Amino acid sequence: MAGTELDVNYVAKLARIALSPEEEQKLGAQLGNILGYIEKLKELDVTNVEPTAHAVPLINVTRPDEPKPSLSNEDALRNAPAKANGLFLVPKIVE
Repeated sequence: MAGTELDVNYVAKLARIALSPEEEQKLGAQLGNILGYIEKLKELDVTNVEPTAHAVPLINVTRPDEPKPSLSNEDALRNAPAKANGLFLVPKIVE
């Protein structure tokens, strides 16, 4: 368990968190359990399993890019709080 405690301190340092001795012990035990599960997974036979980046296949679900009519200038400016010469008027933010 000494190696696990060292790992807990190392991970805590990387995460820039301070742990009390009780938290170090608790997280050390949890880290030991996680490493135990990883060792258990190493026992699986994955010789016929193709490596993947995702568990399910990903597809692009975007629609085709087709030009369509847009709003007219009058419709776009209809609810504008301030407008002039067919443009939106906005407050000046850069001097």
